[in-house]
Amino acid sequence: MSSMPLVSSSGESFVELLKTYQQRVDIALISLLPSEEGSTTQLPAAMKYAVTNGGKRVRPVLAYATGKALNIPLARVDVAAAAVEMMHAYSLVHDDLPAMDDDDLRRGKPTCHRAFDEATAILAGDALQALAFTVLALNPDDDVSDSAKLHMVRILGEASGADGMAAGQSIDLESVGRSLTLKELENMHNHKTGALIKASVLLPAMLSPQIDSAMLNRLNDYAGAVGLCFQIVDDILDVVSDTETLGKTQGADIALNKPTYPALLGLEGARAHAQNMHENALASIHDLGSDFDELRMLSSYIVERTF
Repeated sequence: MSSMPLVSSSGESFVELLKTYQQRVDIALISLLPSEEGSTTQLPAAMKYAVTNGGKRVRPVLAYATGKALNIPLARVDVAAAAVEMMHAYSLVHDDLPAMDDDDLRRGKPTCHRAFDEATAILAGDALQALAFTVLALNPDDDVSDSAKLHMVRILGEASGADGMAAGQSIDLESVGRSLTLKELENMHNHKTGALIKASVLLPAMLSPQIDSAMLNRLNDYAGAVGLCFQIVDDILDVVSDTETLGKTQGADIALNKPTYPALLGLEGARAHAQNMHENALASIHDLGSDFDELRMLSSYIVERTF
């Protein structure tokens, strides 16, 4: 199964589409963050720094592309897209802390605890996590029922906590210096990376009154494959790219003796496994219409990315 051409049915390149969605979520994020004006602490500035210092915005793009596939107006997806990016930003701030990965660079800039201080970074992450749930609960969209809001809060909570991202990070930290099987490695990344990526497609799906369990299962399968593909490529780039291109310290996983796909499968084996995950993602939505092309293009973009 070949990659999806990175051009939409309207002739817009996926790179252009990506920029459109990135700019859209950036505007939404700024509107939802607490104001720095009048604040007596660094907290609002640190939160803004953590959220607006760049990034590919893959999770919000997934949310918008899912909304497009389900015929949901983009404006109705803004809150979900912003919430999932806030949760992602919080996780990066905490992952970079000295007690975790102890990184100095994130997206080509000093990590939050380096730009501010460790305590402020911890609090900024805490506040971003709380704000993600708050914006979902207070969604001003009159068409979103209280039941849908509750489902969205639950999806994000499960994706982020002891059954999701936090569990994956715990497995990751406890696996340093150990050799994991492929099944164990994928279990770790299904939690650490995959759970929030799944939430990125399931959150906007809750906005569709026509959504059914069959479609939710297909979106879940798509996102699971895309999430693993994203992580495999991340591991590959940690080996073959450089710090300037990555925007974070190249070789950090090797230096920390973390289990990775290239370490387990070799570079070529990891590349083949990423391609298999991409093909699985495409297969999960293969018979759906052109409305799903942006999700197909996003999977192609992820498997082919170089940073």
